[in-house]
Formats: sequence, C-alpha cells, structure tokens
Amino acid sequence: MESLVSLFLGLALSASCGFRVFVPLLIISIGAVENWITLPEDLLWLDSNQAIILFSVASLVEVILYYFPWLDNALDMITLPLASIVGIWVTQSYLPEMTPLAQWTLAIIAGGGTAGITKTLNSLLRVGSTATTGGLSNPIFSTIELIGATIIATMGMIIPVAMGVVIICILILGVIKAWFWWKNPKRLDNSLLD
Repeated sequence: MESLVSLFLGLALSASCGFRVFVPLLIISIGAVENWITLPEDLLWLDSNQAIILFSVASLVEVILYYFPWLDNALDMITLPLASIVGIWVTQSYLPEMTPLAQWTLAIIAGGGTAGITKTLNSLLRVGSTATTGGLSNPIFSTIELIGATIIATMGMIIPVAMGVVIICILILGVIKAWFWWKNPKRLDNSLLD
C-alpha cells in the first residue's frame, strides 16, 4: 500500500508541475521545513530555508511571466520539457525501493508523462484562449493554473491516493477531449472550452 501512496504522491506533484514548474517544489520545501512531510533521501536538500528562498523567487518569476499574453505561450515551450524533467525527478524520488530500471521506467512514464500531458493540455487551452480573445483572458487562465498547481501539490501531500485517482481521471478526459478536437478540427473552431 505504501508503494501505491508513493506513486500517487508522485503523480500529484508531477501534475502540479504541469501547471507551474516551481510551485510544487516550493510547497514540498515548505512542507519539509515545517515537518508536515517526510522527504525521501533524494529530496533532503529541499528541507532548508535556502531552498524555500530559491523556489519562492523562481515561482514568483514564473508566475509573473505567465501574466503577459503571448509571452506565456512562448514560456510554455520552455517549461514543457522542464515540467516533464521535474515530474520524472520528483516521482522517482518518491517511488519505493525497486530495481533502477523499474524505478526510472515508472518515473518516466508516470511522472514525466503526467507532467507532460498536463502541461500540453494547458498549453493547448492557452493557445485557444489567445486565439479567441487575443490574449485578454490569459491572465485569468494563468491565475487558474497557479491555483491548480497549489491545490494539487498541497492536497497531493495530504491525500495522495485520492488526488492520484482524480488526476488520472482528469488526464484521461483531457486526452480524450484533445483527441476529439484533433480528429474534428471544425468542432475546434466552434468551441474551445465546451
């Protein structure tokens, strides 16, 4: 059961990285310093005030940059691979002891895949928002992403199994919706968010 909890915690943190790359790392660091969570050995360096300062600054810069229409779309191109890498790293750190091949394979598929899919779906929605509103609604979208990253990372540490199940369901629905849009481009012209 502990293995499943660890996997779902990794999924929740990876999904959170798909919204904002540095916010989940900041939340993990705060949780560790305040003794709300126990960090795996690979993440022990996050249990410091220096890490909180580092990720506070990085999160602040990331959040501010996402409030500028058009720049946010360019930033998505940079943060997509970064979110996937951080998702892999965080998931791998929380996985239980197993062979390195199994651990890294699971981390790449589950952690990197979750962060990458979440980031890709958010990027597609942002492009649609930019196309339909000229970027005027992008700050609202950025605020929703920030709230999502914060809630998912926090709740993932509190109730990892429930968050893992919710994330899996949302990812499946999101991929199905994206597939439907891709197969029916005329439908995309009519409505991006129904």
